[in-house]
Amino acid sequence: MNNSNKIKPLTYWQRVKIAFQYIMPQLYLTQLAGWFAQQKWGAITHFAIKAFVKKYQVNMNEAANPDIKSYGNFNEFFIRPLAENARPINQDPNALCLPADGRISQCGHIDNTLLLQAKGHFYRLDDLLAGDEELIETFKNGEFATTYLSPRDYHRVHMPCNGTLRKMIYVPGELFSVNPFLNSHVPNLLARNERLICVFDTEFGKVVQILVGATITASMSTVWSGVINPPRSQDIKVWTYEAEGENVIRLNKGEEMGAFQLGSTVINLFAPNSVRLADYLEVDMPVRVGEILAHKFN
Repeated sequence: MNNSNKIKPLTYWQRVKIAFQYIMPQLYLTQLAGWFAQQKWGAITHFAIKAFVKKYQVNMNEAANPDIKSYGNFNEFFIRPLAENARPINQDPNALCLPADGRISQCGHIDNTLLLQAKGHFYRLDDLLAGDEELIETFKNGEFATTYLSPRDYHRVHMPCNGTLRKMIYVPGELFSVNPFLNSHVPNLLARNERLICVFDTEFGKVVQILVGATITASMSTVWSGVINPPRSQDIKVWTYEAEGENVIRLNKGEEMGAFQLGSTVINLFAPNSVRLADYLEVDMPVRVGEILAHKFN
């Protein structure tokens, strides 16, 4: 008899790990991490970065500046740019590219308004998109892809295709860790956490790219607005942008659009019959910026 599909019971320490996420002071820990990441302590900072690089096996050879001593604080290290051509962007005009280095957490079809978070766990577009009825209707029965960025990964986020920014929504929320284990055991996690929803007009229709916050992820930023948090608002904030004119914000495929100060998660949403996700994508597979995410639907 094959028992490979049976769900293994959680160990005592796994249950403790999950419970701790609910009771730990998420915001204070994140604020403390943010404060620490800003400090310029010379040799102490460089020692800490070196230890981080060793623990998480960060590939500094890909960095535009591989010299650890060149980084004044942890924030500079976290959002380090890569060397030129370290991430070639696929140039097929009918292909969309992956926005971040990391691993595919989940991807596939949005079943009416339900997205798969992990085996046995779903969440709703209504929650993810903070009740924005127009966006919910746009992406109902569409496609999605979720990319998890671990601490070792490159923390900048790029455009999957050419796009014109039309809306940005900051949604306050929890700061649960988004690592694969907790993502599999905390219900509705990705729709409960703090997040930044960016809506683009593209040749593939409306495309949403969501930056999801997490414990110790001290801030999220965009290239057009700079650091969004901190400070952290208790209210949903909405910005709208013109489609034409001198203030229009257009970004090209592969161009940087934002960054995390430490890893987290990026969610992409696509309208129905607009794209077909790449066949090779599988859950937990490593991916890199510029590789093919999807093709134009035909």
